Formats: sequence, structure tokens, C-alpha cells
Amino acid sequence: MQFIEVSEFAEIADEFEKRVRDMVWCSAATVDTVGRPRTRVLHPIWEGYTAYIGTSPASLKLKHLSKTPNMSLAYIKNPMKPVYADCTVETVTDAAEKQRIWDLFKSEPDPYGYDPALVFGSVEDERWGVLKLTPWRIEVYQIAVESKIWKPN
Repeated sequence: MQFIEVSEFAEIADEFEKRVRDMVWCSAATVDTVGRPRTRVLHPIWEGYTAYIGTSPASLKLKHLSKTPNMSLAYIKNPMKPVYADCTVETVTDAAEKQRIWDLFKSEPDPYGYDPALVFGSVEDERWGVLKLTPWRIEVYQIAVESKIWKPN
């Protein structure tokens, strides 16, 4: 097994995008308000190495993230070729950016993209919130072959 640290995201970008678009859903872990791990299944959409998640501002994950603003994502549809992304998380509050992310979700074909109105009503609905995930580590793994790890400078 070989572990390779790459210096540029471009070195893993194609394989990363291929895998996350194929897998779509990931297991996402946060830490609750008393320090215990909590996992859930989420549907991020990626723009390069930045991910966005539609979420309700009243969600339990936002309560967890308010204390520990980190999330670990694991894409494991194919357990021989998982993808891991460890990220810092912030809430998007700018109305124009929330509209842009809404449009981004709608612009991508199913199942990678989807119409947020099905879950959140409209972009003006108080149920529509957006999380921005900025990775501090992404790993594109292939069991028994190699693991390529990218960390931004």
C-alpha cells in the first residue's frame, strides 16, 4: 500500500469528481455538544474542492457545528475506492450566495443534482440553509494499491 501526498488538488481532481458524482451520498460525521461522534447521510454538491450542503437552519447538525465547526465525509458506495474529506464548516448567510447554491443544485443532472424546492420549498423559505465545507484534507483511496492525499497549503 502506497500513501502519496499530492501538492495540488488538480492531481486528484478528476478521480475525486468522478467518484463523488458516482456515489452522490456520503456518511457525514460531526461531534455533538458533549463531545460524542454523530453520523448521518448527506448529499453535498462540490465545486472544485469546496462542498455545499442544503440544510434546515433548525437542524441538529447546526447545533453540533456551532460548538465544533468540523465535518468528516466518507463516500463508500464502492468500499474498494472510498473518498474521504475532512472539512471546516461555515453557514452561508448571504442571500445572493444562497441563491447561487440553489441554482447550482438545480443545474446538475439527477442524481448528483436535485431541485431543492422538493425539500425546502423556495430559496426564500426559512427552511433553506446552506453549509459551506472547506476541506483541510481530501483522500482518494484505493484499497491495497494507493492513497492520494491532498491538503491545501
